[in-house]
Amino acid sequence: MKNTITNLGLKLPENKGVYHGKVREVVTMENDQLLMIVTDRISCFDVVLPKGIPYKGQVLNQLAEIFLDSTKDIVPNWMLATPDPNVMVGYNCEPFKVEMIVRAYLSGHAWREYRAGKRELCGVTLPEGLKENDRLPEPILTPSTKADQGLHDEDISREEILKQGLVSEKDYELLEKYSLALFQRGTELASEKGLILVDTKYEFGKYKDEIYLIDEIHTPDSSRYFYKEGYDDRQKAGESQKQLSKEFVREWLIEHGFQGKEGQQIPELKEEFVNSVSERYIELFEKLTGKTFDKAEISYIEQRIEKNINNYLNT
Repeated sequence: MKNTITNLGLKLPENKGVYHGKVREVVTMENDQLLMIVTDRISCFDVVLPKGIPYKGQVLNQLAEIFLDSTKDIVPNWMLATPDPNVMVGYNCEPFKVEMIVRAYLSGHAWREYRAGKRELCGVTLPEGLKENDRLPEPILTPSTKADQGLHDEDISREEILKQGLVSEKDYELLEKYSLALFQRGTELASEKGLILVDTKYEFGKYKDEIYLIDEIHTPDSSRYFYKEGYDDRQKAGESQKQLSKEFVREWLIEHGFQGKEGQQIPELKEEFVNSVSERYIELFEKLTGKTFDKAEISYIEQRIEKNINNYLNT
C-alpha cells in the first residue's frame, strides 16, 4: 500500500543506531532518549506480513499514549512526547528479557495449549472442564521470554525466570504487582466502554535503577477484547465471541493454512482484506476511547514523520 509506512527510509538526525522490530523502528538518540516509530506493519505468529495496514501505526501509537497517560499513577512509564501520530519519544530504558502476560479468559494461545491437553501454563494450573473463552477463576500471569528478532517468544514460569536470573526476585515481585494493577485498570476502562479486557502483555525496563513501563499497552496488538454485551449468551450457546483484537487476523491466516511454521506460505493479502483490517483497528480505537479517530495525512507519510521528528528535536 502506497499510503502506509513499512520500511524505514527516513533521514534521521545523528543517533546511536536503529533497532528494527516486528512493528516498530526504535532509534537510540545521543541524548539518552529513544525515538520509536510505529509502522503500519502487522505481525502474526512472530512473522511480519508482506503488506502494511493503513492507519494501524497511528492507532497503536495514539492508544498507547492515552493508556500510558491514564496509568502513570500506577507505575512510571517511558513516554516523554509524541511529536507525530506515529512517533513516541521516551527514556532509554534497559528492557527486562521477559514479557508479563495477564490472562482473565481462556483464549488465543492459552486455549490452543489447553485444547492440546495441557493443564499447566507457565507454572499455573488450569482447572478441568473449561471451554474456549471461558472466564478464569482469577487473572493469571503467564510470562514469556522476549525473543531476539526472528525467533519465537516462549512461555516461561516464575520459577524458571528466577532460576535463569532473567529478573531478580525483588524486581519480579514488582513486575507482578504492576502487571496485575495495570490489568485491573485496563479492565475497568474497557468495561466503561462496553468491552471485556481478555488478556494483554506488558513490558518493563529500568532507567536510572527505577522500573518503568515501556512500549505500548492495551492496544489491539498487545491485547484482546470481547464485547461485553451478549458475552454470556454466546458462551452458553457455544458461539464465537465478538471481539476487537488482531486475533481475527490470526484466525484468517489459520483458515488459509498459515501458522508461521516452516514451509508454510503466507496467503495473499488482498486489498479488500487489508482495508477490513484497517477498519477494525479504527473501530477499536473509537470503541475504547469514545472518540472519533482523526486520520492523519498519509499521502506523504514518510515525509510527514521525518519533518515532525526533526521539528521536535530542533526545538
